[in-house]
Amino acid sequence: MTAADAVAVGEVARAALALDAREAPLLVARLLRPPRERRWTALVTDDLDGVLFASMSATTSDGHANGHIDLLAVAPGARRRGRGRALVGAAEEWLRGQGATEARFAGNPPCYAWPGVDVRYTPAACLAERLGYERYDTAWNMTADLTGDLSVEADLERLAAAGVAVRRATRQDAGAVTAFVETHWGGDWAWETAQASGCHYASRDGEIIGFAAWGTRPAWFGPTGVAEAARGLGVGQVLLRRCLAEQRDSGLTEAQISWVGPLRFYSRAVGARAERVFWLYRRELGRP
Repeated sequence: MTAADAVAVGEVARAALALDAREAPLLVARLLRPPRERRWTALVTDDLDGVLFASMSATTSDGHANGHIDLLAVAPGARRRGRGRALVGAAEEWLRGQGATEARFAGNPPCYAWPGVDVRYTPAACLAERLGYERYDTAWNMTADLTGDLSVEADLERLAAAGVAVRRATRQDAGAVTAFVETHWGGDWAWETAQASGCHYASRDGEIIGFAAWGTRPAWFGPTGVAEAARGLGVGQVLLRRCLAEQRDSGLTEAQISWVGPLRFYSRAVGARAERVFWLYRRELGRP
């Protein structure tokens, strides 16, 4: 893929990814701007009716790194002609050349399209299984309704009485917030936070104790976290609601909470429901 192909590839993704049609060109644009240290490639068919993004995970201390199929899209009118299989085969060849011993249909944080294959994209799941990939994990997003009550005034007063202030992060705050995130949750979350459209944080005695971000994809919330020493104060719920209110003000009626861990927290805090389910696939990469 060349830079000149980007618009056409975005339209292929829009046509192919029916569940994500509105955001599909933005997904392409996001994957075209990964972290600087990432090794990645974008492959297209000659007639630009199919595209695949692939990348390598960060190398671990023992020198191991996995390969990832980040996005695969084939225009509806070009399916059942072997294009998806050919793109995956070419991606696997590239991944082997980068030193990968395993390929995954799974998100490669921090810059990813989805955690895995949405179970409703049946052709993609069928292709992965036909090519010998095994399902090894399940992930999910939760959906938050933004039309309900997201007020936090009473909670803000309660937190203020406990010496906790909650603010929207400004440019001047960005360095301190991302440093806090990196210290507690690592570089992946720090990179995502730096890319976000909006970010709120809580502080006590001048020290940041929690954060929440949204907009690494317009309709997605996350990441978010509260320092262990500050948990139990209700800071996480306030930060969540502040971000969701901003997403509502941007014109959204619902938001996706991505790659969720604590189901109970989001269900209790804003009535979110588990909705999008993803299968994660992998297979060893032997010789071609």
